[in-house]
Amino acid sequence: MPQDIVFSFFLIFAGALVLATFALYTRQPILVAYIALGAIAGPYGMGWIEHPDELTDMAHIGIIFLLFLLGLDMQPSSLFAVLKKAMSVALLSSLLFFGVGAGVTHLLGYGFMDAIIVGLALMFSSTIIGLKLLPTTVLHHKHSGELMVGLLLIQDMIAILTLILLGVLSGESDQPVWQPFLALPVLAVACYLIVKLILLPLIQRFDRYQEYLFIMAIGWCLAVAEAAAVIGLSEEIGAFIAGVTLATSPIAQFMAISLKPLRDFFLVMFFFTLGAGVNLGMLEEVLVGAVLLAGAVLTLKPLTFRVLLGRFSETPKLAWDVGFRLGQISEFSLLVVFVAIESALLTERASLLVQATAIITFVLSSYIVVFNYPNPIAISDKLRRD
Repeated sequence: MPQDIVFSFFLIFAGALVLATFALYTRQPILVAYIALGAIAGPYGMGWIEHPDELTDMAHIGIIFLLFLLGLDMQPSSLFAVLKKAMSVALLSSLLFFGVGAGVTHLLGYGFMDAIIVGLALMFSSTIIGLKLLPTTVLHHKHSGELMVGLLLIQDMIAILTLILLGVLSGESDQPVWQPFLALPVLAVACYLIVKLILLPLIQRFDRYQEYLFIMAIGWCLAVAEAAAVIGLSEEIGAFIAGVTLATSPIAQFMAISLKPLRDFFLVMFFFTLGAGVNLGMLEEVLVGAVLLAGAVLTLKPLTFRVLLGRFSETPKLAWDVGFRLGQISEFSLLVVFVAIESALLTERASLLVQATAIITFVLSSYIVVFNYPNPIAISDKLRRD
């Protein structure tokens, strides 16, 4: 029978309320509560929600809104300045993480293609974890926030190239590797012209109608995200471009404040579907490997970013801060695994290895940041920054 969407929403948000309350009383990060709820209620737990994949697309909207809001507070001049420094760090770190992931996976006895794809999956850090746990004041007004944004955006571009590569390997894609590099400036220029010639005049004329501005923000965000997907980019990059091109608008901050609750709604669903997607029955088969990979990620990613950023004249304190905030694998890692499974390039066992590693690194890196660095959901009043 079709899954009852109202019951699914009830279970997700009522359950999230209960577990989040328990998490706060026991001084735990509430993101962990959402993942735990998915594991409990999903098809491999109690089975109350049998098809969490039906919710995945809706959960993905949370990531799109997150990048859109990020773009709304990022001036183009600041973005170009930080991308130059972030480029070298992102490329060098991605190569290192690929080598570590592929090497460890091969030593664990997995096949050559499994090792390559797991290595590709480990190159990226989580946009959601990194930005969700970053205080708004740091994200919008400080160099560390701009640096993290630059690193994550370049990783997103690398992820797009990785997905194209997987399509070529499977024989299911004829998209040239250079296409994203051409599509990106074309999309940015088109968005700039549309904002200048159409959206800004509309905003000036109807800025007293808050509902209209709210609808415009959502429509513009999703329209550019969809356009980006059509021309070979990702929805996340499209949403970010949509935000950046609107950042000079006088009502950019109003749009950002209006969309925050909507973003959080979908992000709760994202963490729920993440927990629900892990096959607990097969977890024992990959647990040792997942722990080893997670340990390598949690140790080497902060250390690597510390060394590389230090070489680019960043202070040790800032370099460690950025390193620990990016010390996990990414939601893009799960997408790489999904595409590889669909293309018959990856075994189910290797897929579960990446999923388990993602869960472990998401949870443990959240603990590290929540208990040691300023963030919006810190247990300590001293570290809590909205």
